[in-house]
Amino acid sequence: MPVLAVVGANWGDEGKGKMTDALAAEAEAVVRFQGGRNAGHTVIHDGGKFVLHLLPCGVFHPGVISVLGPGVALDLEAFFSELDMLEERGLPKPQVVVSDRAQVVLPYHALLDRCEEERLGEARFGSTQVGIAPFYADKYLKLGVQAADLAFPDRVRERLASALVLKNALLEHVYGRAPLDIDAVLDQTLRFSRRLRPYLGDTTALLGKTLAQGRTILLEGQLGALRDPDHGIYPYVSSSSPLAGFGCVGAGLPPQAITRVLAVTKAYATCVGAGPFVTEIHGPEAEALRARGGDAGEYGATTGRPRRMGWFDAVATRYGCQVQGATEAALTMLDALQGLDKIPVCTAYDLGGKRTDRFPPAAYLENARPVYSYLPGWSEDVSAARTFDALPEAARQYVKTLEKIIGCPVGWVSVGPHREALIRV
Repeated sequence: MPVLAVVGANWGDEGKGKMTDALAAEAEAVVRFQGGRNAGHTVIHDGGKFVLHLLPCGVFHPGVISVLGPGVALDLEAFFSELDMLEERGLPKPQVVVSDRAQVVLPYHALLDRCEEERLGEARFGSTQVGIAPFYADKYLKLGVQAADLAFPDRVRERLASALVLKNALLEHVYGRAPLDIDAVLDQTLRFSRRLRPYLGDTTALLGKTLAQGRTILLEGQLGALRDPDHGIYPYVSSSSPLAGFGCVGAGLPPQAITRVLAVTKAYATCVGAGPFVTEIHGPEAEALRARGGDAGEYGATTGRPRRMGWFDAVATRYGCQVQGATEAALTMLDALQGLDKIPVCTAYDLGGKRTDRFPPAAYLENARPVYSYLPGWSEDVSAARTFDALPEAARQYVKTLEKIIGCPVGWVSVGPHREALIRV
């Protein structure tokens, strides 16, 4: 398997960090190919609980090269904060290479993100407000700064001067804020440049060589298929594509390189951020399901906001696996369902009296109602199971039923938060 992509089938928060960490031991390199510090991947092992927002989960394996590809939103403060955190907690120094073509999150991106969410008020998109949308807007407006540019202060100043014409007009005349001083912005932009230099490299050449040697590369996606700007619940989406298909672009690999796509989904559903969420539940029912998350906490790893809770949505998950091109799925948090007498599973949507099993655009989802089937629950503790046959019959049937209705083979089942609490189906 030269290249395996680990991606989300839903709204994000599916457990991709754990799956990436578990599979990274087989890889030569683990690559973040899109997004920035706007999502968190949680890994729990003997060293404790770690939440990474930017570094790939390969950093927990000393022999693995962790790569930040050219498609990543490179927030240097977050990058070095995470490296420092790993050192402070006694982990071996990871092998990290950052693409010299990756673009840098600039000092005003988070400010503009916050201002826009404030302007939108009740109509806001639920942004993490760390600058991701303004960053990607600038990238495609050709107003960005590449990591390689940081070695040339005059070039950076020229890039910033061009961008600040627009940014200061927005800040003054739309958001009512004071304009930014170019010297202050330049100093902030360059403050990590010297420390960054040893990490920069031609990651496209590095991964091309690794691929030519037949060694395994693991692509680590952020968020999930339903947050994709083209295929997701627009406009409640991310600003970069979390699809495996974009992994080739964001990592710098040829399209035919990806031979396996592992789409991760929970055994129930969660969502952080705004937008339609058809199986959402509220009140005591939601709190009870959130509590079942145990160590997962069911709070956003980046925002700390309580995740919106819901039952498994087979319509959304089938669609997510389809657009991801999933060759197999991983079902996480199965242990959270133990003790339920029956478990609701959404198998179709009711759209004003018309039933569909197709995942429609967001305009139709606002008024969609879930159509549930109910599967038998189980009372046994599944957290110690390490083989599929060791699961209770009802748990096995639950997995097999979900596999059938999403149309994708379930290759992995997670039964606990720790690295070893995994079952290969």
